[in-house]
Amino acid sequence: MSNRKTYAELRAEVAARYPSGQTPGGVTVDDIVQLRMQNSYDTHLDIARDMAKVMRADMAAYDADSSKFTQSLGCWSGFHAQQMIKAVKRMRGTARGTYVYLSGWMVAGLRNRFGHLPDQSMHEKTAVADLINEIYVSLRQADEVAINDLFKDLKEARKSGDTLAEKKAIEAIDSFETHVVPIIADIDAGFGNEHATYLLAKELIKAGACALQIENQVSDAKQCGHQDGKVTVPREDFIEKLRACRLALEEMGVDEGVIVARTDSLGAGLTQKVPVSQRPGDLAAEYIKWLKTEAITDANPMQEGELAIFQNGQFVKPARMANGLFPFKEGTGRARVIEDCIVNLTQGGADMLWIETDTPNVDEIAGMVNEIRKAVPNAKLTYNNSPSFNWTLNLRKQVREQWLAEGKISAADYPDGNELMKADFDATELGLEADARLQRFQTDISARAGVFHNLITLPTFHLTAKSVDELSRGYFGDQKMLAYVKTVQREEIRRGVSAVKHQHEVGSDLGDTFKEMVGGERALKAGGHANTMNQFAAE
Repeated sequence: MSNRKTYAELRAEVAARYPSGQTPGGVTVDDIVQLRMQNSYDTHLDIARDMAKVMRADMAAYDADSSKFTQSLGCWSGFHAQQMIKAVKRMRGTARGTYVYLSGWMVAGLRNRFGHLPDQSMHEKTAVADLINEIYVSLRQADEVAINDLFKDLKEARKSGDTLAEKKAIEAIDSFETHVVPIIADIDAGFGNEHATYLLAKELIKAGACALQIENQVSDAKQCGHQDGKVTVPREDFIEKLRACRLALEEMGVDEGVIVARTDSLGAGLTQKVPVSQRPGDLAAEYIKWLKTEAITDANPMQEGELAIFQNGQFVKPARMANGLFPFKEGTGRARVIEDCIVNLTQGGADMLWIETDTPNVDEIAGMVNEIRKAVPNAKLTYNNSPSFNWTLNLRKQVREQWLAEGKISAADYPDGNELMKADFDATELGLEADARLQRFQTDISARAGVFHNLITLPTFHLTAKSVDELSRGYFGDQKMLAYVKTVQREEIRRGVSAVKHQHEVGSDLGDTFKEMVGGERALKAGGHANTMNQFAAE
């Protein structure tokens, strides 16, 4: 938290206003101080401004040392985000270097009023801002619950007259690290023209987003990056969207806000329109040169309604589909990606890149980034460790191909194709090598391919599906209550997952504390002797 006052500073400030130790209405100075410290941020716009600074510092640290990459998981509810950050803090003692990714796919699939929808920008715009707001409400509540517990320790120490315990409690309060972390928010292709992009960007920023991720697809024809039928826009069109995002950040005072420019050109074989070139080598000319064209000849003359463009000293016909879209030449995706990225950084003002790929291959990404870095030496990426990849099969195929080339194995040793996915190969030399590469994939891609931020877009979607299936199979099958206890509760208790005390997790102790603040001995509290949550140890 930026400019957070210590317990002593804040208490002195409040006590100066109320020398008697309480307000005329009987509210104590100590209670005011506690609530002030529990309120980690006044507004979510303050969060955006603060988290932008956090992210910029992390980017600078990565530039100096590529092992300092950051990570996130895509979360489709505030509770998922809260539990993720709590887990990281429980494991590492800090949440630094951890972000939340807000996936447009999961908003479309799970969080809109129109039902479960594909990732095609069909969900209402407000659902994106609403989810950002919900996530930060949940993360701030985690702060409130944790700080309330620390103040309970302080009160107990004072009640018992233990000055050492009192000092430790105050130190714990002052050194408390917030659960609030940066959000990278997916704004899809902007949900409309550049003005619509700007208006939506402002809403995401006001909800707390310090980083906006936007892609170069046509807004009204947007597809998931791992599906076919993607259509890109000319580069000058995308630059206008990037400027719209920058203006939104600047207007809202998020001066250090981050823009992630995503290119889908590797898998996009179509464009919506042919931009107008004003001079050789301009953005339009560099985009048009990749169009699939046909020579105009006596055998292939111009027909009514066809278009012609002048290229390399002659008129040619750009191929055009029945829907009016223009295809690119086959095999040009990689070159277009490299050009996209350089333009997005040098002329679009983007801070980071996102290259959507069809396979998780470190060599492939590194090869493209090396080309980009010839023009922009400090180019950095956000990379989607996507659940759309069959990671096991991809990595096993990569190992097999490499070992065949090196002569380490023969083709007969391991099957080619989908059979490699079988559990039979889990404990084989090839299977173990593939798993080892999976374990170090993010480290490798960050060191070799400029990946500052590694994320998984849809993990909590798949985790929820798997976990509910696992519990349901046992609970509605033979195991009944044993299924719940074995798969959920015992694991929560033994791992120290605070959600096992579900009443405490959602703020029942906060309510008790507030009742005491306003009612004293008259407070009717939920956390008394008969509360069954007392059966569980605290986190």
